[in-house]
Amino acid sequence: MEGSGYRGHDIPIVWSGTRVRAWVPRPLADQGFELGTRAIRLTERAVASVATAGNRSALLGPLSTLLLRSEGVASSFIEGLRSPLADVAAAEVGGTLGDAASYVADNLGAVVGALASSRSRLTEADLHLWHRRLMESGGALPPPMVGAYRTEQSWIGGTSPRDAAYVPPPPELVGELMEDLVTFANDDALDPVTQAAVVHAQFESIHPYGDGNGRIGRILIGWVLSHRLDLTVPPPVSVLIARDPGGYLAGMTLFRMGHLDAWVEWMAVALERSSEAAVELLARSEELLSEWRVRLVRVREDAVAHRVIDLLAEQPVLSAATIADRLGVSLRSGQSALATLARHGIVERYRPEATGPGRPTQYFMASELLELVSGWPGR
Repeated sequence: MEGSGYRGHDIPIVWSGTRVRAWVPRPLADQGFELGTRAIRLTERAVASVATAGNRSALLGPLSTLLLRSEGVASSFIEGLRSPLADVAAAEVGGTLGDAASYVADNLGAVVGALASSRSRLTEADLHLWHRRLMESGGALPPPMVGAYRTEQSWIGGTSPRDAAYVPPPPELVGELMEDLVTFANDDALDPVTQAAVVHAQFESIHPYGDGNGRIGRILIGWVLSHRLDLTVPPPVSVLIARDPGGYLAGMTLFRMGHLDAWVEWMAVALERSSEAAVELLARSEELLSEWRVRLVRVREDAVAHRVIDLLAEQPVLSAATIADRLGVSLRSGQSALATLARHGIVERYRPEATGPGRPTQYFMASELLELVSGWPGR
């Protein structure tokens, strides 16, 4: 599959005594990335929409965490890691509610950590750190492969490289290709949307880790956008990828075949739609919080319950201990606040199954907010 139009080439490798073919992406430093008129127009619209959504989320403070949670949950959903959002939110505050919820919470933690580093230049050490965070709850990888590039041949789909849908480059080429990718990610020669699309596609083509490549690759989209556009929270693009897996996979294939415009156009449209939906989610969430405050109008103004409303926007499943820790109040005050919020229909008891000895921690959830996020955007 050689040719000047392709962004890589096949090479022969030997796997378990059998000759197969692996794909080696061309270094990004050796490639050109000129777009057509339609693609340029779509990227310009996408950049404007992403910036608008980012500025909106920055103004709303704790509510911006909803976007991060949507990204983490949707990214895990793509990988087949499915757990109720309430379970995930409880796992974030220490609930031992099963492996799936813990894995998704780890994904959210990796997203948060990556965005926190977006003000600085990207390093390979950053990528390894995200990978370790992603794998905190365990998985199939042996310890030496956590936070480190793979040392074995991998494949996507099928039972082996013989019948795989895609075979990435052999492990001895991964380090050099990733060094080239990180250099490209820190450049600013392209517009932010095109750069994010190319970085993601190249990362997935290299497939540098033994597991978690899809999730790290999607985190990179957000990192590039945040780094280039100075965003606190980028739009949750994984939500749109989850809704159109066929278009996403076709775009990735077209990118490898040299059709840059088709891939960038798909990414630009996905980011524009995600940004518009993010603004809608934030507006609806803000309305809900305002309604909650109205419900508490007869509650003493200095009561802790008023302060917990903003905390619920950031963390929609809480325990009294979480409130005490986050707001610097007593455990009794946390319990009283939850009781007040429950009486006014803002939270309700969440009863996960007990997973250990002793009295389980009592969690309360803001079910209206959880339903809003879980059902957005039309999932």
